Amino acid sequence: MHHELRVYDDEAALHAAAARYVAHVARQVVDTTAHCSLALSGGTTPWGMFAELATMDVPWEQTVLFQVDERVAPAGDPDRNLTGLRENLAAAPAVIEPMNVEADDLEEAAQNYTQLLPATFDLVHLGIGPDGHTASLIAGDPVLEISDRLVAVTEPYQGRRRMTMTYPALARAQQILWLVAGPDARVALAQLLAGDESIPAGRVRAARSLVMADRAALAT
Repeated sequence: MHHELRVYDDEAALHAAAARYVAHVARQVVDTTAHCSLALSGGTTPWGMFAELATMDVPWEQTVLFQVDERVAPAGDPDRNLTGLRENLAAAPAVIEPMNVEADDLEEAAQNYTQLLPATFDLVHLGIGPDGHTASLIAGDPVLEISDRLVAVTEPYQGRRRMTMTYPALARAQQILWLVAGPDARVALAQLLAGDESIPAGRVRAARSLVMADRAALAT
């Protein structure tokens, strides 16, 4: 799929611009439809964006935040994406629908999360790992081939099982926002921009795709 690319001098500029973009989308959607649904990914790269977003004019009362993926770990664990999300959005009255990875039955919890998802997402934020994974769609995991479920549970990866939105869920996005920073992402980002479907990120399909990256993430 086609990706629009915007490049920023450093990670701070990237985070500020990405936050402005998300805030703009939320305001525009709420002005039109009264409700906005955003799905946010984990990892540490977007924390700066979340912190910037918390200071901006966002119609929080009409906006719901969903998790794209989550590590199976106890509440408050630093491995949890929810922990970083809540800490960095603490200044904002954000409504977050967390994935229940503390459930005894993770498959049932994944199905229950599916029931919460909207028919379309106004924006889905994604990152990309050095190995080309996005969300918790990881090369070689059976979750990549799931076509009949919107949320699923992965095999262990880097010591944790994950709950993740699947490709059909990501395809509900009206807009994908890829946030990519640092030299570790260079190879995978180049593959994404080239449409390389050998990496999990390259198989994401949605209505529109915007890649926001810092200069360090671009192949030279």
